Amino acid sequence: DGFLAILEKDAKERAKRRKRNEHLANALKEKGNDAFRKGDYVMAIQRYTEGLGKLKDKQELYTNRAQAYLKTQEYAKAIGDCEWALKCNNKCVKAYFLMGKAHLALQHYSESRQCYEKILQIDPQKESLFKDCMNEVNMEEKRMKDEEKATKEVQSGNLAALSITELLQKLNRPAQNILYYTGGIRLLAGAVKDCTEQTLFRTNNGFSILQDNEIVRRGFCAERKNTAEVDLSVSLLVLWQAVCAGNEENQRLLLTHPDVNAQLPKLLSSGISEIQKEMLALISLYLENENGRRLLVRHQDLTKWLQILMMFVSSADARASCAMNILSDLTEEERFKTQCRVMLSTDVLPLFTQLLTSAKLVNQAALARCVGIMGNLCADAVIRTQMAECKECWQACLKLVDECFHVSTPEYQECLFAVLGLMMNLLLESNVIIQYFAVDVSRRCMSLLREKDGRIVTRAIGVLSRILPASSSAVEEVVKGGVVKKMMKLLKAGGEITSSYGIKTLSVCARSNRQAQEDLVKADKRFSVLLKLLDSENEMIVGNAAFCLGHCLAVPGAATSLLNSNVVMILLKHAGGDATRTSVQENAAIALGKLCVAEPRHIFQLRKLNGLAILNSAMKYVHSI
Repeated sequence: DGFLAILEKDAKERAKRRKRNEHLANALKEKGNDAFRKGDYVMAIQRYTEGLGKLKDKQELYTNRAQAYLKTQEYAKAIGDCEWALKCNNKCVKAYFLMGKAHLALQHYSESRQCYEKILQIDPQKESLFKDCMNEVNMEEKRMKDEEKATKEVQSGNLAALSITELLQKLNRPAQNILYYTGGIRLLAGAVKDCTEQTLFRTNNGFSILQDNEIVRRGFCAERKNTAEVDLSVSLLVLWQAVCAGNEENQRLLLTHPDVNAQLPKLLSSGISEIQKEMLALISLYLENENGRRLLVRHQDLTKWLQILMMFVSSADARASCAMNILSDLTEEERFKTQCRVMLSTDVLPLFTQLLTSAKLVNQAALARCVGIMGNLCADAVIRTQMAECKECWQACLKLVDECFHVSTPEYQECLFAVLGLMMNLLLESNVIIQYFAVDVSRRCMSLLREKDGRIVTRAIGVLSRILPASSSAVEEVVKGGVVKKMMKLLKAGGEITSSYGIKTLSVCARSNRQAQEDLVKADKRFSVLLKLLDSENEMIVGNAAFCLGHCLAVPGAATSLLNSNVVMILLKHAGGDATRTSVQENAAIALGKLCVAEPRHIFQLRKLNGLAILNSAMKYVHSI
């Protein structure tokens, strides 16, 4: 007993001592973190070390100290700390991440990759981080190989390689005329032919020309450029295209240069066509692959880029197409969409509505693409909400639709097609503005059903299917305009997308409008079209067809006209089926119940098919409507 008591007392003292040491270690960790935030990495290392003196198995102290060692370029010590952290916790993602960074700095590329692969094994959701890290290793390894090769080329006396170093030396001469530098930059751009020359440009400080040469820097950064400064800026942009084409390391260095970073949006919006042309060409290089896009999105403030690039819709030359290509590529990046939200209401939408209302005066091919891009941006819920609530945007869309009735050029047709697509996306929202414009939009869509272009007809039906639920007045308007007869005609010949929109339009009308129900019964003798749609493999079409049929059975004689059809079997199949959309089962069950209530003779067929149990379960739906 005495021995056990001693053991228990010792355990309590050790627990108490550990708790006290843990408190001291946490305090020292916070002091180390504070020093790290202030950039005093030596002090941070000292505090973390003192903390480890109090508690040797505290993982956070090892990883924090490893991070500080990376800052002081003590990479071997950083690796050692990460190994200790992993002994404390073998699934510590931060330890593998920092170890990977340290191995990369020591040019241990294989070991670095292994660390990052461990991160993905531990946490598959870190795939984005894994890709970024692996890309960094690949770029660094390629950079080193390129630089080794370039050095050998110079040492071997390769004339092309030597010309790069000579031209850069000449450009370093101070206090020369601006024309001297412009000419030298053009010669240098012409001399850069391949990766070796691009690498020599980088290793010989070619990117420092802006910070080292005041005349070049002043000319490039001038707000109002004279002719010589325009020529200089164009020459620089051409040079940077030559040194950055297909070279990710050079792209990174250029984009992270403070002067270049600040000037990009200014040069894009400068209004000087020669500069804008070369700027667009330079930016296009970054968008040729995923890494370039990420560089651009990560290092540039893109809040104004949507507005700036949209302005090129007014250009009659190739700048418009190039700007739209850039915008289209940027919309694939989530960070760009997030940044677009900032200026959307105040700057972008006023410009966009102005372009729509001036369709006759702008580059219509570019406008069509611009509208399509805005439609794609509507995938972002915040952007879509702002656009859907913009009254001026709806007015501008309707104005363009009206103009298309009088101008039938291919370019205008593309604009109309794009605007209808945009409206469809905006109609995923529901607000008072949409209710306000519902009748006007519906009228335009009814008129567009006469178009020869099937794509436009399909989208017009799509808009109808989404706008009609917003307004009973719009439903009444289109029913009076003969929408049922037109939809039935299109449903007989239309493809799957047209049928999907068409039957949805009919279901909205039939739900609340008696005239629509009667028109449908009259237009679809014995419901041949609806029965065909009920056999579709598209669940949305089937669900809406069953919904339509259920409402039309309220018309006298409608249920009787189906007595010699296989409607009971079809509805029973869907009501008792396993469709992904529960609305298919529910709508089919409701239609089946209504069918038997309106015409009891259908119950005999139902009994033959052993479907009374399904009918009984469907009755609760019938009475709830």
